[in-house]
Amino acid sequence: MRAMQPQRQWAVLTVLSIILLLWEEAAAIEVPPDPKIQQDLKQPPTIVKQSAKEYIVDPRDNIIIECEAKGNPVPTFSWRRNGKFFNAEKDPRVSMRKRSGTLEISFRSGGKPEDYEGEYQCFAMNDFGIAISNKILLRVSKSPLWPKEVLEPLMVSEGSPLVLVCNPPPGLPPPTTFWMNSAMMPIIQDKRVSMGLNGDLYFSNVLASDANTDYSCNARFLFTHTIQQKNPFTLKVLTKEPYNNTLSSLNDTDPYVVRNIPETTPTFLSPSGTSSSKMALRGEELLLECIAAGVPTPGIKWFKKGGDLPEKKVKFESFNKTLRIVSVSEEDSGEYVCMASNKIGSIRHTVSVQIKAAPYWLQKPTNLVLAPNENGQLVCLASGNPKPSIQWLINGEPIESSLPNLSRKVVDDAIIFNSVQIGSSAVYQCNASNEHGYLLANAFVSVLDMAPRLLGPRNQLIKVIEQSRAMLDCPFFGSPVPEVRWFKNGLGIAPDNVKYRLHNNGTLEIKHARSEDHGTYTFVANNILGQAEEQIRLEVKEPTRIVRAPEHLSVNRGNTAHFDCKIKHDPTLPIIVTWLKNDKPLHFGWMSKFKKDENSLSIPNVNSDDEGTYMCMVKTELDQDFASARLTVLDRPDPPEDLELSDPAARSVRLTWVPGNDNNSPVRQFLVQYEENRWRPGEWQNLSSYTGDQNSVNLLLSPFVNYQFRVIAINSVGPSRPSGPSSRYQTSGAPPDVIPQGLKGWGTKKTNMEITWQPLLDTQRNGPELRYVVSWRRKDSQEEWNNISTTSSKHVVSDTETYVPYEIKIHAVNDFGRGPESSMVIGYSGEDRPSAAPAELRVTKADSTKVNLHWVSVDPTSIHGEFKEYRLYYWREASLVKGLRINKEKKTKVFSSDVSQNTGVLTELIPYSKYKMYMVVANNKFEGPHSNIVEFQTKEGVPGVPKFFRIVQRNTDTIHLEWDKPLEPNGILIGYTLQYRTVNGTEVGSPQVVSFFPNVTEYTIRLPDRFTRYKFYLSARTQVGSGESYTEESPHFANEAYSKDHVDIATQGWFIGLMCAIALLVLILLIVGFIKRSRGGKYPVRDKKDLPMDPVDQKDQDGSFDYHSDEDNKPLQGSQTSLEGNVKESDDSLVDYGEGGNGQFNEDGSFIGQYTVKKDKEETEGNESSEATSPVNAVYSLA
Repeated sequence: MRAMQPQRQWAVLTVLSIILLLWEEAAAIEVPPDPKIQQDLKQPPTIVKQSAKEYIVDPRDNIIIECEAKGNPVPTFSWRRNGKFFNAEKDPRVSMRKRSGTLEISFRSGGKPEDYEGEYQCFAMNDFGIAISNKILLRVSKSPLWPKEVLEPLMVSEGSPLVLVCNPPPGLPPPTTFWMNSAMMPIIQDKRVSMGLNGDLYFSNVLASDANTDYSCNARFLFTHTIQQKNPFTLKVLTKEPYNNTLSSLNDTDPYVVRNIPETTPTFLSPSGTSSSKMALRGEELLLECIAAGVPTPGIKWFKKGGDLPEKKVKFESFNKTLRIVSVSEEDSGEYVCMASNKIGSIRHTVSVQIKAAPYWLQKPTNLVLAPNENGQLVCLASGNPKPSIQWLINGEPIESSLPNLSRKVVDDAIIFNSVQIGSSAVYQCNASNEHGYLLANAFVSVLDMAPRLLGPRNQLIKVIEQSRAMLDCPFFGSPVPEVRWFKNGLGIAPDNVKYRLHNNGTLEIKHARSEDHGTYTFVANNILGQAEEQIRLEVKEPTRIVRAPEHLSVNRGNTAHFDCKIKHDPTLPIIVTWLKNDKPLHFGWMSKFKKDENSLSIPNVNSDDEGTYMCMVKTELDQDFASARLTVLDRPDPPEDLELSDPAARSVRLTWVPGNDNNSPVRQFLVQYEENRWRPGEWQNLSSYTGDQNSVNLLLSPFVNYQFRVIAINSVGPSRPSGPSSRYQTSGAPPDVIPQGLKGWGTKKTNMEITWQPLLDTQRNGPELRYVVSWRRKDSQEEWNNISTTSSKHVVSDTETYVPYEIKIHAVNDFGRGPESSMVIGYSGEDRPSAAPAELRVTKADSTKVNLHWVSVDPTSIHGEFKEYRLYYWREASLVKGLRINKEKKTKVFSSDVSQNTGVLTELIPYSKYKMYMVVANNKFEGPHSNIVEFQTKEGVPGVPKFFRIVQRNTDTIHLEWDKPLEPNGILIGYTLQYRTVNGTEVGSPQVVSFFPNVTEYTIRLPDRFTRYKFYLSARTQVGSGESYTEESPHFANEAYSKDHVDIATQGWFIGLMCAIALLVLILLIVGFIKRSRGGKYPVRDKKDLPMDPVDQKDQDGSFDYHSDEDNKPLQGSQTSLEGNVKESDDSLVDYGEGGNGQFNEDGSFIGQYTVKKDKEETEGNESSEATSPVNAVYSLA
């Protein structure tokens, strides 16, 4: 039978599924919880709150039976008691809450709660139907007293089993039991003594010690919070051996041996026999008990035949005597075996467990809202064991007794509705019941007609990121279900499931929004009762992206780390940029070391605490992006540690160390230093270096040195601190093994020779009392060697002849012996002044820039030393150009091939000039007497470039050119050549040439149109030819400074404002000066000098220039010197205008008139610089 029930349930489900598939049009309307819709929506009642089916109340309290329902119109309520109408209004103790069906029964004026026990059912009704509650079984809690009884002492033999029966009084709900003694102390339970599920106290075997106390069963009633106590049991244990409590405590591990209690095989106290059965309901707890007697006390084990115990649901309690399975289901059915065993034997008891089920829902019927002429169905699927029967009711009455309805049909566990009409609303009840209980569910069918209504906000603005999904949501409701259409800018949208998708709720989905999707969308919903419209504006934004992400950095400690984070985003979306370190936000402020700007993060003076992963996160209201990078801080390595010396030898020792932390930068090199305490104590010196992968090296040492060592680690950042010093190691002495280097001899005077050499290093001494033995003799003389022993590094040989060669050698000596001797070197005694001069110095083949020289060389013996060079001194005496100032600086030219040289070439001369020269011969220390002084002239050459060449375009029709004579004419100027051609981008026109006399320094060219541009080449000419050209190009018309259309600058607002500001500044200066003067102060004023008036250009009668003018060498009048010099005072000193008869202020305080008079006077007295040298000058120069 059990196997058939699931098959029948699946068959029903299959039939219903086929019916529902065929009934595709049966789609219920889902009513939104919008308050406006709910307020206008007419609905049958729905029970929302009710009391429990099994309702037990406390007799000391008022009775409240709950029944709450909702509906529109508001429901009214009625009750049935024990299947009959219950008139609450006629009972003075019963009242019904307002707008509710909840009953309140009060006993303040008397009455018994037991009189109201029974089965109650609530009915909620309005114009559209009746909903009913469950049948509520009301019972009053009871806690009866224990019957009075006298219990005689129980006689029991030691080792025998015993059951103390509790049998508590029946209560509602049943009480919980526990055992205590008359002293109100709980009875200690263990493997031997425990309470069963029925409340009895079981002894697997009795011991003499059990007679030490009495046993009382207690019942606790939860509702009344009372405890009833049964009269206590008293035990008398019959023993074979006298009982000694002290002896018993000495052997608690095996009291049966001590008491001489015979061992017995296990027997079951509960349940009895070898098998029993048990039934439990689905979802409840299953409790199986197995209590056994025997000596020793048996242990309990549980098994399930044909399978394992469900581990996740099983609990073992009461020392394994109780098996608890929570929330049982059908698969927990079967046979459970309890095995009791001790060392004598074992027994088994089998419990056959059946799991039944009260009805439970597979598919509970739900409320159904339909539009007129629509179809629908109510489905009521329930299961149970045995299978529940289904009964349909309408408005609380069996559906069979209701009026026939052609639009309604009951098919097994479902009701099918076809073309429902207004007025057919009702509440349907499904009752599923079997012998173990029932289920009752209300579900109304409401036929609703309503024009479309919009439920969302009006005129929505939706923003989305480009290429993301856009959901245009416009909530609506209507019955019948409205037809939905979407328009963009007045054009209909046809959903194609490619770009557009229309959801069942009317939402328009744009799968990948693009910029062209930007615009206004119109939503239209209509049914037979009306139409509703809504507009939604969609804005498509550019995505937020990090276009230049931070990169991993390795930064030296103390430097600045810089992370880039350049962001591109939609300009209409504000962004929030957050920097995180190791996923924790960074805080920026005036005390924070972290600095950020729009596109980067800077971390100055980084240290090891700044290491980590830095993340740049940018957010807008629509999207976000992030990028991260790792910062590694590089630092100098930690110093090496644990220096040890090993393998000592005469001139070596092994040094070993432990490298320190490299601080993220690998060690490239180890530097070993030493300190010795004999020659330079306390001073550390470099000994040798090694690669970074070594930490044990053999050090090569020098004799007679007391060493100690230290090591420095070096990486890309720099050197570490030195390690601690090693222990000292001293090498033995030896003769010197190094030759003194740098041996040489040279005279410091003409009568001596100074012999010098480089002293040996301290580590090269090899022993005490280091000395140098120096030997010398005249070269090729075969004389005996002269020797001297000294500790110095220099020896002077006196009374020598002038510039004589000597042979020199040296070796070192200490107390351990003599060192190797050096090779022989040649030295010389001192030089004297040369006694002869080069003779017959003359010039041949003079050119414009060079001449050939000839002289008679000197006798080598007259040099009195080593020949170094012939040295020629020459200078420019004058220019052959009249009036041209020159620089007479003396220059030098040397000829150093050999002493016999007697010719040479002097170059880089200036044409058309007069020169003087003489020559001397020189050794390493002295110059000899000079030769005869020779005068010569260079020939005329081509002139230099013009001093300046300017293009001044006075208007759009002409170009005015200005230039000045060359600084170095290099001859007599005969004129200028101007070559020019039109230019247009890379194209050039044919050249045009114009020649000018030497006194012409300006020229005007007429333009064919204002857009024509020229390139000019200007050069000066002498009889020799044209010099270097000065090139200029006329400016483009758009950049020209002057044009016919140019507005007068004096009428411009900015110029007038500038002039006003300057005038105000001058006025403030004058007022300050006047105030200082009125207080006795006076400005220091430079004495004015009347300067002679020099002509700008002085020309000879023949029209040539006269270079006598010294205009270029005069300082600017009224100017200031450099910061190193003294500041010159301006010629426009306020004192000049504050004193004298013509320097008074006007009545209105103006000073301009007097200043103008003074300025005009100065201009007639001297030829000062024409440029403005003060703010006042600037005003009048512009005016």
